[in-house]
Amino acid sequence: MKTTVKSLKWMLLKISPILYFLGSFFLLCLIWQVIHLQTKGDIPGPISTFKIFEELFVLEDPMYDNPEDPGYKGILIQLISSLGRVFLGFGLGSLVAIPLGLLMGSSKVGLNLINPIVQILRPVSPLAWFPLGMIAMKSAGGATIFMIFITCLWPTLINTAFGVSSIPQDHKNVGKAFGFSLWKYVTKIMLPYTLPHIFTGLRLSIGVAWLVIVAGEMLSGGLGIGFFVWDSYNAGSLERVLTAIIIIGLVGLFLDKAFNYVQKKVTFS
Repeated sequence: MKTTVKSLKWMLLKISPILYFLGSFFLLCLIWQVIHLQTKGDIPGPISTFKIFEELFVLEDPMYDNPEDPGYKGILIQLISSLGRVFLGFGLGSLVAIPLGLLMGSSKVGLNLINPIVQILRPVSPLAWFPLGMIAMKSAGGATIFMIFITCLWPTLINTAFGVSSIPQDHKNVGKAFGFSLWKYVTKIMLPYTLPHIFTGLRLSIGVAWLVIVAGEMLSGGLGIGFFVWDSYNAGSLERVLTAIIIIGLVGLFLDKAFNYVQKKVTFS
């Protein structure tokens, strides 16, 4: 009997995140339905939107990519195109942000030189970078990646700098006592201690990147989930717009959970 109760508790503990998610999603749909009724159908309800969702992923080929029909791409093709731009801009931003953050956190000179630049550029709207990206990259797709790259810098840079600056003095004294070289100090003390802060910055940055891609693709057009939203709006299909919003939200949730999982594996292993 005790074994059965323990097994039941263990099973409930494992599935409780799924149950909470389903309950939260049901509450969202309930609010959505109320708004649908209050607007007298001007905003499509969950049922009609989920029919479009089924149409895009089940009834149609989500990987449809016919060169003879360049005006239409499957929804997964659109999504993969957006994710490719997001990870490219995010990856380039991380390669710049992490070293700069380490420099800012470990050096007062670096902090005093770089921090004013960060504070001036950080509040600039992502859309303001798009025209500069067009001039620099000579293409709308390149401008979108440039916009993501710039806006991805700040969360990772600031969190990395904070992590380095908060290393306890005892840790630094250990490095001095054992005569650590700069490389050994960075790899044995600085990075291990700062890693949780770096991953927090990366999680925030990937969220910003996924947020920015929609606006960027609305401006650039061509291909991607942001273009799909704008194209659906111009075609008068609010159901498709709402379907895209759901997809964007679910992908954003998945990215955050994936980074959280990797963070736990890396920082607590």
